[in-house]
Amino acid sequence: MERDKTNKRAVLGVILVLVGIVVIVGNLNLFPHGIRPILFSWPTILMLIGLFFLMSRESKATGLILLVVGGVFMIPRMGFDVPWGWHELLWPAVLVGVGAILITRGLGRKSEDVGGGPDFIDEMSFFGGGDRVVSSQAFRGGRITAIFGGSKYNMMSAELAKGRNVIDIMTVFGGAKFIIPEDWEVRIEVLAIFGGFSDKRHIRKEIPRDPTKELIIKGVAIFGGGDIVSF
Repeated sequence: MERDKTNKRAVLGVILVLVGIVVIVGNLNLFPHGIRPILFSWPTILMLIGLFFLMSRESKATGLILLVVGGVFMIPRMGFDVPWGWHELLWPAVLVGVGAILITRGLGRKSEDVGGGPDFIDEMSFFGGGDRVVSSQAFRGGRITAIFGGSKYNMMSAELAKGRNVIDIMTVFGGAKFIIPEDWEVRIEVLAIFGGFSDKRHIRKEIPRDPTKELIIKGVAIFGGGDIVSF
């Protein structure tokens, strides 16, 4: 796990260095005519994000989809004659991309990460959301998807099951809020692109924690995110 995080940081560092060099060269007007609009464009940003995702063991499908979508919109910018404009394909491409990500994530989940019954969450918010109270006394995690929407999950009356419990989230222009007790051991492994996910609980040192129980919140946040609070 630590090695994966180190590799991600290294890849991100390389990407930032390359972007910085490109910006410097561009500001010095050293690029040939016509190259600057290609390099400084949103399809290029989308492809860089896809490249970063490809370096993630659990997000390769997402990275490939972003690379393909960015590449499609890069074609007319490179001077090729195409019978369509970006404005005609933008939202259809977004829908196709999000749908493909949902399919790949749904088919690729590990059985131990997503289960059924009262001890698991398996919800999707699409242009909407709501509030849910989780009262399981052996909560094991689950899966949450929020697209242009989001929900709040109150777990103050719940108890974690022994061992590793995983909530897999995906937020696209949406989010999720978790109300979690202070004494829960929580680890965040969310890959955020133009978004974020943070633990905002006020942790008091005198409150003991059970090291045999752990909640891991992982997944992807694109133009979205979430947070954890204890109130």
